[in-house]
Amino acid sequence: MPPLRSDAPVTGLVLAAGGSTRLGKPKQLLPLGDATLLDATLAAVRRCGFDQVVVAIGGAADEVAATVDLSGVDVVRNPGYGAGCSSSIAAALPVVDPAAAGLVLLLGDQPEVAPEAVAAVVAAGQGTDLAVCRYDDGIGHPFWLGRERFAALAGLHGDKAVWKLVDAAGEGLVRVDVPGPVPADVDTLDDYEALRARWPR
Repeated sequence: MPPLRSDAPVTGLVLAAGGSTRLGKPKQLLPLGDATLLDATLAAVRRCGFDQVVVAIGGAADEVAATVDLSGVDVVRNPGYGAGCSSSIAAALPVVDPAAAGLVLLLGDQPEVAPEAVAAVVAAGQGTDLAVCRYDDGIGHPFWLGRERFAALAGLHGDKAVWKLVDAAGEGLVRVDVPGPVPADVDTLDDYEALRARWPR
């Protein structure tokens, strides 16, 4: 596992509060391997070496809290999760370590994000307030957001609001080359079945 290169603590923020409207049932709790989809994502995040992990939950929050292994992470409940991912970011920011240089934004339904991608985006993020992964087929998570961006993050609205920051950065955006395709997320039953077919037995 590559170490995170940072002079100050780094927080991993996992967005897992969605209501799974397209899937029709809580995707956080979908069986994957010997646990759930969110368990698989958190297992990957734990391998990254973050100083702190914060998880935002909302949809089916009670069931998620009762089912998923949330040990060692700071859990934030976002009752306003229906307003989009930006509401979960805003809810989580007060919990982020005050000493953290920044946070790495991850999605709760992307268990195939590699620790190497996280380490690369953290390394590239030092000295800048926004860095993203550039995969073979486009930009994707994880994103690095320096503390200088926290005020802007707190004021975002909607489901794709962070992408507006990425788009607005233009040529100044720091892009970190990561081999392979953008890690798949799970929005539909077909996405889930494809992930299950790839998942190690």
